Amino acid sequence: MERAVRSTATGVLNLSAEEQLRVLIAAHLGRTPGAKPSSEERSWEVSLPWIARDLRDAGLEQVEMLIEYQLPGASSRADVILSGVHPATGEDNYVVVELKQWSAAERAWHSDRIVRAFGMRGELLHPIDQVRGYCQYLTQYVEILHNRPQAVHGVAYLHNATENSISGLRARSADRQGRLFTGEGRDDFLEYLRTQLASVPGRTAADRLLNSPIRERSSLFSFTAAELRSATEYTLLDNQQVAYERVIDRVRQSHREDHKSVIVVTGGPGSGKSLIAVTLLAELHREGKRVQHATGSSAYTQSLRKFPAKGSTELKGLFQFYRTFAEYPKNDLDVLICDEAHRIREVSTNRYTKKASRTDRPQIDELISVARVPVFLLDEHQVVRPGEVGTVDEIRSHAARSGCPVFEIELDGIFRCGGSAVYDEWVRRLLGLRVGGPTRWTGDPNFEVQVAHSPQEMVELLRVRHEAGESARISAGYCWPWSQPNVDGSLVPDVRIGSWSMPWNSRAERKVQDVPPSIYWATDPGGFGQIGCIYTAQGFEFDWAGVIFGPDLVVDQGRLTVNRSGNVDPALKSTKNKPIFDDDFARLIRNTYKVLLTRGMRGVVLYAVDPATQEFLIDLVGPHAVGASG
Repeated sequence: MERAVRSTATGVLNLSAEEQLRVLIAAHLGRTPGAKPSSEERSWEVSLPWIARDLRDAGLEQVEMLIEYQLPGASSRADVILSGVHPATGEDNYVVVELKQWSAAERAWHSDRIVRAFGMRGELLHPIDQVRGYCQYLTQYVEILHNRPQAVHGVAYLHNATENSISGLRARSADRQGRLFTGEGRDDFLEYLRTQLASVPGRTAADRLLNSPIRERSSLFSFTAAELRSATEYTLLDNQQVAYERVIDRVRQSHREDHKSVIVVTGGPGSGKSLIAVTLLAELHREGKRVQHATGSSAYTQSLRKFPAKGSTELKGLFQFYRTFAEYPKNDLDVLICDEAHRIREVSTNRYTKKASRTDRPQIDELISVARVPVFLLDEHQVVRPGEVGTVDEIRSHAARSGCPVFEIELDGIFRCGGSAVYDEWVRRLLGLRVGGPTRWTGDPNFEVQVAHSPQEMVELLRVRHEAGESARISAGYCWPWSQPNVDGSLVPDVRIGSWSMPWNSRAERKVQDVPPSIYWATDPGGFGQIGCIYTAQGFEFDWAGVIFGPDLVVDQGRLTVNRSGNVDPALKSTKNKPIFDDDFARLIRNTYKVLLTRGMRGVVLYAVDPATQEFLIDLVGPHAVGASG
């Protein structure tokens, strides 16, 4: 699939006249246009012909229009990138256009970056900041633009608006990568286009953009290490920026008005929750705010301390566990950033808690109490064990009892799995988390899905990636016992499939021979030699992920069904005092595989222990031959 639909002003106007424009774009995006056009389809039918007429009237019919251009490594799409030649320099030049049908808009609150638009729900990023983010992202990751940021320009075009109806938005300063034009200012827009693009064909410039190599994105830990020490150029996009601005605004308000508020940021795997958390942590720490980052994962928090915070006691102290705050005074912090908040437990008390410190106080109450602005970043589909209560409803309920207003922001982008919305939807339907049932994998050039013929083939496929310096790990459903190590410290190969076997990751707290401790399985290269389960894989990402479907998830009449007897996870065993009902068990297993299947950045390799399920996966995806290129 091409990164964008290619056309010219003449082509768009002809397609529009023939009522084929939305059909073509929908087909490009792998969709079937509905009989009743969606709001997005209506925008194609209205806004694209509008700008096409502007290009025609400006004498720029030959400029190439890259429509619905997908940003590399992300699911976000720029409405149009106008590709052509600069009239003065003769060099490739690009104008990123964000089209809005808004008739009126105003600033939403104290920040000049957040707005409300007439007829639109919720708070939105200022169009200038939206298109500016796209321009900055392109210059960061598209090789031919990285050293030529001056060739990338951004405009937001509100063609239905008047200057008076959006006057409040003019408070946001404009620059080369972010300008705003209205329909009333159409003449100014046409003149602007003539200053950026010559009246010559833009096909060659478009070719160079579409065929440019893509620069590798930093891993989350590399980004965190850099951001903690000095502000980076990394760009938060769309609702990621809205979430960031909302937190910054509430922190300032909490000091001005001595008022407490709770912020909840929701989003699926790879939607940018952890990026937001790190960016906020770094910025607020630089400002001298009392801020800390917390998770419920020992592996994740310890890895943040070991790698990004390496060499700095001060930075290591920024990363804590949820249970840390059980005895903190009220509002001791300005901000507490609760990443992976779906892992919040019912209470902080556990078997290691001293008797004098034991309490039945809900952990959510402790986390809300400790900061003026507690921030919860979560994905309810990542609740994978009993006793995890990090849901939006629970947080809202506890906040209400504390008298705190709650502000919720939903992220809809995907920055993992190659930014493939197609893969995200395929996984949801495969696991029964979306209506409609499993579908065939039709492919996406941004993300590779393979089915190995055997577990050994999976290992070999991933070993090639691992030895090439890319990160790769294999994880599996918790369907085999997890033995204590042998007397000499070597691991027992518990995961047995036919004649093949491999050990789970180490339980040890220290490195034994070449095997990393449990908490560093996901980050130490030595972790490639063991299989991780949900508890060691959750929260991490790898270039390549291998996933073994155990006997707890098998095919039945064309759909994956949870088989309770195939799972041996002690945490999922019912007891007399805490029964786990079948529906809850099935939800936790489906969520578990959703997490495992969305750890990969570039691709995933699948294998199922159950023969029928293996054939089912092969039928959906197709087999993969060893040695095929990725």
